[in-house]
Amino acid sequence: MSRRSRGLPERPTTVFDSMLQHERTALAWERTAIATMVSGVLLARHASDVNVILAVLGVAQVLVGAGLLIWTGLRYEQLHAPLRRGDSPVHPAAARVVGLTTVVFTAAAMVVAVASTI
Repeated sequence: MSRRSRGLPERPTTVFDSMLQHERTALAWERTAIATMVSGVLLARHASDVNVILAVLGVAQVLVGAGLLIWTGLRYEQLHAPLRRGDSPVHPAAARVVGLTTVVFTAAAMVVAVASTI
C-alpha cells in the first residue's frame, strides 16, 4: 500500500538542500524531545520522595516530550512541500511552546534541587 493511498504525503525522492538542513533540524528537535523526556523522568523520580505535585509535573514533562517527538516526525514528513511552494517552513508556535515548557520545567527542577539540599 503506497503512502498516498494511506493519506500520507509522498517522501521526497531528491534532497532539497544539499547541506541536509531539514534532516539536521529534525534531529535537533528529536534531541530536544528526548532530553525533555529524560529530564522529566529524573524530576519525577527525585520529586516523588519530596513532593507529589512536582512528581506529577515530571510526568507531564515526559508527556510533553513524547508529544514533541511525535510532532517532530510528522513535521519532518511535511517539511519539503512548503519549501517547494516557496512558503516558509517555520512553525513559530512550536518554538514558543518548547521554550516556555523548557523554562517552566527547568525552574521546577531547580526548585527540587534546592529544596533537597535544605
